[in-house]
Amino acid sequence: MRDWSVILLLLTLSMLFSGCVTKDRDHRILISVADQSMELYRRNALIGRFPISTSKFGLGDQPGSRETPLGRLEVAKKIGAGAPLGAVFKNRRRTGEVLRPDAPGRDPIVTRIIWLKGLEYQNRNAFSRFIYIHGTPEERNLGHPASFGCIRMRSYDVKEVFDIVGLGALVDVIPGSLPDTPKQAALPSASPLPQTTAPAATPASPQTAATTVGGVMAGQAVSASAR
Repeated sequence: MRDWSVILLLLTLSMLFSGCVTKDRDHRILISVADQSMELYRRNALIGRFPISTSKFGLGDQPGSRETPLGRLEVAKKIGAGAPLGAVFKNRRRTGEVLRPDAPGRDPIVTRIIWLKGLEYQNRNAFSRFIYIHGTPEERNLGHPASFGCIRMRSYDVKEVFDIVGLGALVDVIPGSLPDTPKQAALPSASPLPQTTAPAATPASPQTAATTVGGVMAGQAVSASAR
């Protein structure tokens, strides 16, 4: 009888500890609605900046509103590891279809899903509202509010972020500009996202080193994408 009690205790402890995941506190995501841009940090070092899109319906967390919630959230689940770029997801499952960027007439969730959970009263409904950071085929709209509440990204970019951040990584969504982005550097309100190129260096001037993630220069002022 005592043997069964010990086995039951061990099984209970095993189940409890198997559900414990060490939270990623090395990485942090900062999303600016004003700049439509995302920054990725490792500890206090900026390692990437990406264009995104937040909701075209505005900001908030009311169920059914299709708005993007503000405040502090965390990465609750990651879905889609190993899927090809452009893989289509419906109800968080792959359909088998793969879309190229800007495929005409299509606007599903693609490539990766980073499911967010709200940590504050103002975003307490985020998880149940299925607020994700995810890939979009409508890459031409990145840099402008175009989503239905989620944060949209290019497929290549969301894969890079997905591979770097772990469960529990903090995500802050702010209404204003990024701290190190001048207001005049925000994207214009029309036209597709432009590519920013650095001015050519003269033969005598050295190139300034920049940390990159997924080909995005950390010091480059670009804007953001969301669904």
